[in-house]
Amino acid sequence: MSDTPWLDDDELATWVRLVALVELLPGVLDTQLREDSGLMHFEYYTLAMLSEAPDRTLRMTALAHQTNATLPRLSHVVRRMEERGLVKRAPAPDDRRATVAQLTDAGWSVVQDAARGHVGTVRSRVLDALSPEQVGQLRQITEAILPRLDPSGSMAGTYTRYDR
Repeated sequence: MSDTPWLDDDELATWVRLVALVELLPGVLDTQLREDSGLMHFEYYTLAMLSEAPDRTLRMTALAHQTNATLPRLSHVVRRMEERGLVKRAPAPDDRRATVAQLTDAGWSVVQDAARGHVGTVRSRVLDALSPEQVGQLRQITEAILPRLDPSGSMAGTYTRYDR
């Protein structure tokens, strides 16, 4: 017999709804971005991280860290975006063994155009469904859970960058 404290009815109902949200939201974001901008959500996220970096440039290791991607996955995605002229890669100026990714002018244009539709989708599908009080509660909920998912705080720079 296990000592596992099973979920009660309220916890189970909450959990399955959270799982449904986690499963459905990426598809909604991918669909909108693909239709409007020809990007997958991870590609958009990668471009957005570059767009906010100094000189729109990051070491690939830092970009992988910010996007929570493995280097092989990120390299594959960046290579595809490089072929489309959205990103260029080069040796890091301070360490020729490292590689940097830089958002091109075309990539900057694409991410700016994509941001409008993306924000509209985030607003219409998620935030507009919530009252201002619920938005604050959702932030508090994520602040309570994130340290358990990211105990080292390795992605904290990404999810706290807009804190006041």
